Amino acid sequence: MEGVDSADYEVDVDLLTRVNVRVYRPVDREGHLPAMLWLHGGGYCLGSIQIDDEFVRKMVKIIGCVVVSVNYRLAPENRFPGALDDAYAVLRWIFREANGLSIDADRLAVGGISAGAGLAAGVALAARDRGEVKLIFQSLWCPMLDDRNNYVSSYAINDPRVWSRDDNLRAWQAYLGKDFNGNDTSPYAAPCRAKELAGLPPVYMRVGSLDLFLDENTAYAQRLVSAGVQTDFAVVDGAFHAFEMLPDAELSRQVRAGHFAAITDALF
Repeated sequence: MEGVDSADYEVDVDLLTRVNVRVYRPVDREGHLPAMLWLHGGGYCLGSIQIDDEFVRKMVKIIGCVVVSVNYRLAPENRFPGALDDAYAVLRWIFREANGLSIDADRLAVGGISAGAGLAAGVALAARDRGEVKLIFQSLWCPMLDDRNNYVSSYAINDPRVWSRDDNLRAWQAYLGKDFNGNDTSPYAAPCRAKELAGLPPVYMRVGSLDLFLDENTAYAQRLVSAGVQTDFAVVDGAFHAFEMLPDAELSRQVRAGHFAAITDALF
């Protein structure tokens, strides 16, 4: 896409692990820009930075920020906390290398779609708890937030064409292991498990009325509001899970424009 440059990097996660990232930057902006840490979807088992490449380029061109997309490790070969460790390591890298990347370290956000949005919410919790990097915004598109799958919508909305209950159960088991819905799941893996949400950065979250994540997203948004977190949450009538994969549909255009406007307002 014209108007957007990108470069690939490898980031150290630990002494034995490196993760690939792609840094996107608008060509018509100079100086230190705000940045979004972006995490792709795929149920923690599928996907790569490439599946969101066109979407991210649109984001960069329209908003004018830097976006850092993470090729985090996938389950079942790499279970939790692999993806979380990768994403958080990249957040620290952005903060540490901000000057060389021409990024404003005081204007950092995190976002994603589906499992990527759930991972983004987990990163926000980790950043709050560890106190190393301050995030100022979360952009969550139909996030995958709760391994327990015990909401009405997780039973009632079961569309095999996109993401079914069985798909969701298999994905959580791949990511967390056979005891995925037990009592010991980390809130960094399933943010609905977090006991305390106060102190998180503002959230912009959308979910479709035909998405099995409808109820868990609604519950999380209600808890955010109760905890005093600035939260903009809405249900998109008639939208199924990950409807953004039809980017030219009018509904996708409208919701995308809303997200991009919210990100712009938060970062600029």
